[in-house]
Amino acid sequence: MAIAPNKLTTQQYDNNFADIHPPFENKTAAQVEASRCLFCYDAPCTKSCPTHIDVPKFIKQIVTDNVKGSAHTIFSSNIMGAGCSKVCPVEKLCEGSCVFNLLDEPPITIAKLQRYSTEKALDNNWQLFQRKPSTGKKVAVVGAGPAGLSCAHVLSREGVDVTIFEKESKGGGLMTYGIAAYKVTPQFCEDEVNYITGIGGIQVKYNHELGKDISLAELQTNYDAVYLGIGVGVARELDIPGEELEGVVDAIRFIYDIRTNSFPAVPVGDKVAVIGMGMTAIDAATQAKRLGAKEVTMLYRRTEAEMPCTRHELDIAMLDGCEIIWLAAPKEILGNGKAEKLICSKMKLGEPDASGRRSPVETGETFTVEVDMVIKAAGQKPFEQLVQSMNLENKNGKIQINENSATNIPGVFAGGDDVNGGKEVVDAVQAGKDGAKAILNFIF
Repeated sequence: MAIAPNKLTTQQYDNNFADIHPPFENKTAAQVEASRCLFCYDAPCTKSCPTHIDVPKFIKQIVTDNVKGSAHTIFSSNIMGAGCSKVCPVEKLCEGSCVFNLLDEPPITIAKLQRYSTEKALDNNWQLFQRKPSTGKKVAVVGAGPAGLSCAHVLSREGVDVTIFEKESKGGGLMTYGIAAYKVTPQFCEDEVNYITGIGGIQVKYNHELGKDISLAELQTNYDAVYLGIGVGVARELDIPGEELEGVVDAIRFIYDIRTNSFPAVPVGDKVAVIGMGMTAIDAATQAKRLGAKEVTMLYRRTEAEMPCTRHELDIAMLDGCEIIWLAAPKEILGNGKAEKLICSKMKLGEPDASGRRSPVETGETFTVEVDMVIKAAGQKPFEQLVQSMNLENKNGKIQINENSATNIPGVFAGGDDVNGGKEVVDAVQAGKDGAKAILNFIF
């Protein structure tokens, strides 16, 4: 067993990382699907969308071949509607709320229809919003992820000059660096960022990290307001013996390497264990398999009923050949300098915890999984040290804000994963909109 790159042929890599959600073949196919919609009054699909996209309206516009209008409807609520059409857990949101589910009929493929309209807008560079004349007001946005980009776009539309400071060399945040490559390609992410900033009035300064290259005090001095959309990104430790062994990596870094390198260049083990059952865990497991891992075992300390990921995501992992072991928690990693065996505790469910889920309890029994690579995907922590260094009111690193997205520091606002601890891309987009609204009320 060994961790090594270049385990597959070029053709195998291309096949394994091809778009998992292909678009409609043509206009007719999109219109036929759109015509299934009942255009519900008080539509549950719209209610279930964190950004409140008027789903019946944009679908009806597809039916009438008003694709540009359809894209405008989507982008009015969610400027990252193109990306969200690929990564949203729609079975929990809009499609899961579709009334056809109550009729034992397949729900409208809302995400696919949303992709149909928004990708045409991106491909043709339809700038559907006109920026108002500059007001002379300046706002600094930290982080070019979904929250920051959404906030910047709303502010720019109102004539505010925005400078985004991004620590990476590309924008997009989680979309660019933290999601499986078969869902969104790096090129798509770049195109989406360029489209959003194409409205004008938005300057992006890459390779500028808060706390190193720029300070909050400096931004406060030079700008009328500051919006913090720094996300999360510090992997939670397992806090078990052997975690320091070679071959033990965190899922965030593993996915980051896949997103920033060619597929053959990314090393992967033959026998891989993934700890966790969230969306990041699924993305890590499936991509490990698609990079050439012979065996991938996912371990989760609760049951399927409590898993954070969607059933759709779980199905992807299982179809890729990943083995799932429920009620299992890592106890120790053994090996002579390198990970060789993962000792796991068999668990049972006890009383509900603060989240409402039943707490896992050790049974006293253990079992062993042979490994050469262990991927930690047990959640992410906020940038606690950074947040505390700026004297921001926080809870274990999560920035505390009021109902107006304002922090305890006047003129400093925040939203997205750095506030909620890590939710969906669509939640971050809405947080950016909320932050922009609050900033506009503050500076005018």
